[in-house]
Amino acid sequence: MDRHIRQIRSVASEFNTREDGEALSIEGYFAVFNSTYNIMPGMSESVAPGAFTDTVSGDVRALINHDTGLVLGRTKAGTLTLRQDERGLWGHIDINPDDSDAMNLYARVKRHDVDQCSFGFDILDEETEVHEDGSVHWTIKKVELYEVSVCTFPAYEETSVNARKKDADTIRARQNEVWKLDMKQKLKGGNGSC
Repeated sequence: MDRHIRQIRSVASEFNTREDGEALSIEGYFAVFNSTYNIMPGMSESVAPGAFTDTVSGDVRALINHDTGLVLGRTKAGTLTLRQDERGLWGHIDINPDDSDAMNLYARVKRHDVDQCSFGFDILDEETEVHEDGSVHWTIKKVELYEVSVCTFPAYEETSVNARKKDADTIRARQNEVWKLDMKQKLKGGNGSC
């Protein structure tokens, strides 16, 4: 299965603003482990503990609303710090007081007008569960993380929903083929006669 489709997931969060002398920052959890996200009816997913282990030390950007022109911080520059703990992926962004976009966002987070986040990644490893009712749940076990965003209206991008829908359709088609083969075998063996 081709998983090289950039994924974006949104999660509820509680960001805090900090003032340490003249230094300003925003911090909070960008992902929470074992929290089920309902993609659409019959499809859900969660992120497993440890999913960020190999990528948390990579070159990751902090953005505003996934806009690559609105960079708040970057791990390579030391202005974004990320760590994975037992709860999830935590981040600390040093706010640049000379950046009006960053200062405007800081003010909005401080007033709790903006309090949600999202993260952009590729799936490297996942586990798929198909339940008896036909619903599908994915547990994301390993990701390549590209960015974290503080968002006004976080939501799945259409490509993410379409990618998961395609995965679910493929799983269901395979199940139908297995069922058909099983029925043919039973009919050939005489077990399926009326």
